[in-house]
Amino acid sequence: MDNFSSIIEENFEIVSVKPTDTPDGMEGDDWYCYKIAQGSNTIRGYRQGKRTTVVAAAEEIVSQLNERRLGKGARAQLAKAKAQAAAKANKAADAE
Repeated sequence: MDNFSSIIEENFEIVSVKPTDTPDGMEGDDWYCYKIAQGSNTIRGYRQGKRTTVVAAAEEIVSQLNERRLGKGARAQLAKAKAQAAAKANKAADAE
């Protein structure tokens, strides 16, 4: 199996969500850097807010990337996973 084929078979997933300094040109506190990966492909993003909010946003991005990658046939399964992730994020946010 070549490198491209193995990447296609892998889902995107959250690798980390860590506090970070305020990005250049931005204001405020409570910034996080999230890292999403699919094999050797990496996406790094920054978001301000509570950690649970940032994690929920990163989970939404991962869900959308995987949905797009898998096509329409996988949407029902991903919708269920998205609902479970949202419920988990809401439960964690309520615990804060």
